[in-house]
Amino acid sequence: MKAIRLTLICHALTHAQKTGCLAHPDDGILPLSGPPPALEPSVRVLAAPERRAGETAAWLSAQVQVERALADCDLGRWQGMPLKQLQAEQPQALAQWLEDPHSAPHGGESFVTLNERAGAWLKGFDRPGDWLAVTHPWVMRAVLGQVLGCSLAGARCIDVLPLARVELSFTGQWRLRLG
Repeated sequence: MKAIRLTLICHALTHAQKTGCLAHPDDGILPLSGPPPALEPSVRVLAAPERRAGETAAWLSAQVQVERALADCDLGRWQGMPLKQLQAEQPQALAQWLEDPHSAPHGGESFVTLNERAGAWLKGFDRPGDWLAVTHPWVMRAVLGQVLGCSLAGARCIDVLPLARVELSFTGQWRLRLG
């Protein structure tokens, strides 16, 4: 069995993140300074379908394949809303969503559902070689939780900053690679 090396990278900073708003699929990234990190020619690049992931991936590589399973958590009615507005208008619903991984008061996807989707994608990812996947903080939390076998509550405690990277490898089981 040939090894799989998969690097997950969080999309670059968006205006929504900078101003305290929840994500929206049409959010673009803020301008990036400097050249992108060099990728080996053999690295293949995947990107979640949202604009911010696609723009980050295009900054890294001219050859990008969209991977729908890497999509961000569907926030339903809350997409693009300022966090302060949610805190003022729907404090109980926001608290429930932040505390209970099964809840989806916004009418979108719960963290449990996202976790199952990310886990199924990771389990089925059988493409040997070097891969880079541009995705979102929620997806990276879910994947790390799957690899480390931690609870949903534990996975939700992982902070993922813009352009953060996580390296994984697979040779019979997924492993976190620290370098």
